[in-house]
Amino acid sequence: MLKTGTAVLPLHYGKAPKWLFDRMTNLSRQIIHTIVSEFGNHVFLEKISDPFWFQALGCVLGFDWHSSGLTTTVTGALKKGVSGMEREVGIFIAGGKGATSRKTPEHIRMYSDRYRLNPGPLVYASRMSAKVDNTAVQDGYQLYHHVFIFTDRGDWSVIQQGMNEHERTARRYHWLGNTVHNFVVEPHAAVCCNRRHRTLNMVAQESKDAREVCTNLARETPEKTVKEFQKIRKLVLTDRHLITEADVNPNRFYRTLITTYERYPENFEQLLGMSGVGPKTIRALSLVSELIYGKPPSFRDPARFSFAHGGKDGTPFPVEKKIYDITIDALKRAIQSSKIGNREKLDAVRRLATFFKD
Repeated sequence: MLKTGTAVLPLHYGKAPKWLFDRMTNLSRQIIHTIVSEFGNHVFLEKISDPFWFQALGCVLGFDWHSSGLTTTVTGALKKGVSGMEREVGIFIAGGKGATSRKTPEHIRMYSDRYRLNPGPLVYASRMSAKVDNTAVQDGYQLYHHVFIFTDRGDWSVIQQGMNEHERTARRYHWLGNTVHNFVVEPHAAVCCNRRHRTLNMVAQESKDAREVCTNLARETPEKTVKEFQKIRKLVLTDRHLITEADVNPNRFYRTLITTYERYPENFEQLLGMSGVGPKTIRALSLVSELIYGKPPSFRDPARFSFAHGGKDGTPFPVEKKIYDITIDALKRAIQSSKIGNREKLDAVRRLATFFKD
């Protein structure tokens, strides 16, 4: 993990009022332009993958400082803010919330065709990051938001969020492509949540042996693996590892194993990426792995994290529209001046940042 800490993300419903979201979009546009102009688009990806910086951005934009809605609304403002200047800044934002998240591959291919990029690795990264956080890390949170941010050089970042409706909490996952050396071994830049559960973590370093055994089991004849699983269902298991017939249907498990047996995955990443291999399949294979070979997976929770213009809910004070508009205008003027060779205003912004630094 690159970041540690805990993010407070209670599950809130509702949306930002239009007057606020319009300002969030406008200020997001100026912030993106400034960062890219000053440091390059790869630095924007580094910043957006940092949960501290992302949370601070949400505060500066005036949204609820601690709400789960900060994730979806801020990424929505960034996506709308960058619209129309993608070629200029070399940044593209795909995906979103709910049904829009499922259109991420389509959005990636659209931008790739338009700007002559290779969509294959980007679509794969989007798909695998979602598979890891929904299937390989089983923490009680169902993904409902997936945003994939990438550059004209093929660098990428992911911000996605899961929901636990029973506990009314959310969990946000951050990825940074250039730090991902292996999708199934400690791939996250950070995972943010306000609670920790007993989590099945198949991408932990400690799960190396369990990953190998699960892959080997997926290549065995389905009858043999299901037979071993039937033994497990008769055991009295510990609370952390309880699994019942309702959790995994043996018939469905068998059908999935036929697919894995026929396609013969070379490694755990290929197994995880297979269509039909979901959380229940991975959980069942990990149980058999522990029972037969004594190779338990890790249950170390990967969560760790939080923090201008006020907040939508009035905390720490109501959003001051006049000050917000002055900020947008000042940043916009600084960017416009820098385009014609006058960097005095941007240099002033930089000096302010230095002055207020710790």
